[in-house]
Order: sequence, then structure tokens, then C-alpha cells
Amino acid sequence: MPIYALGDVEPDIHPEAFIHPQAVIIGRVSVGAESTIWPGTVLRGDGAGIAIGARSSIQDNAVLHNTDELPTVVGSDVTVGHLAHLEGCTIEDEALVGVASVVLHEAVVGRGALVGASAVVTNRMMIPPLALAVGVPAKVRENHMAEGQNRSDAQSYVGRGRRYRAEMRLLG
Repeated sequence: MPIYALGDVEPDIHPEAFIHPQAVIIGRVSVGAESTIWPGTVLRGDGAGIAIGARSSIQDNAVLHNTDELPTVVGSDVTVGHLAHLEGCTIEDEALVGVASVVLHEAVVGRGALVGASAVVTNRMMIPPLALAVGVPAKVRENHMAEGQNRSDAQSYVGRGRRYRAEMRLLG
């Protein structure tokens, strides 16, 4: 799998994380225990860094970047959907960032919140805990999510990571 140092800076990947061989991880990136990084995902930590907590899933073709001043922080038990783009933002524990959504500089997606598919969370936008954010630009519907609602999605990917680590094999 392509995991690269950038100068003296090397990624810090927990041994219990699953990194698909076709994911790319560069530089100042940390990945927590039982997190899963899926095919085509790019985690490019060439600035302030990228931190991913435990049991989080960064799905196929997602792109996580940072700026020189702004890290990208993804909490624990988070699901980041296919084709999502996160840059210089914070995604708190148990949030779900939907397919093809974008979360930009200094935005915060609160604990247990859901960013709907293809939504754009603009610079410095704050999505409260347990809220739903949908649209372009995202509009917020507060108190939309139940406590723990996104946790089962994150847990399903922990199981998938274990299965892939044990059963995946290249055939050609």
C-alpha cells in the first residue's frame, strides 16, 4: 500500500487499523485503532496534518487534506462517505459525512450530526450536535438525529475491516 513519509514526517497508523492497498497516505497523518481507509482514498498530510480517531471509516475515493495552518480532524466512530472531501475542518465523534459531500476550512460538524449526500458545509460553518445539514450551501435542521444513531454504521465498518484484513487476497 502506498504510505509515504514527507521529509522526516511519517504517518502514524495504529496496527489494528485497516488500510486498503489502493489508498494513499502521505506525511502528517494519524489513523486510530480499528479505523478503515478504503480504496482510492487519499489522506495528504502535507501541512498541519490529518488525525483520524478510533473506529472511523473513510470510504472509497474520499479526499482528506489540510492547510499549512488548519489540520483536518476526524473523531472516533465517524463515517465519511464515498467521494467526500474534507479540508481544514473538524468532524466530531459519531458524525456521518454523506456521499460526495464537502466540508471546508474551519467548519465543525458536531457530535452525532449528519451531513447529507452532496451537501457543502462552507468555511467556518458550525453544525450543532445531532443536527442534519443538507444542500448547497448546507442548511441546518437541529435536533434531527437520535443519540447514537450513526454509531451502528461506524461499527459495521469495524467488522468489515476485520474481514478484509483476514480474507482479502489479490487474484491477478
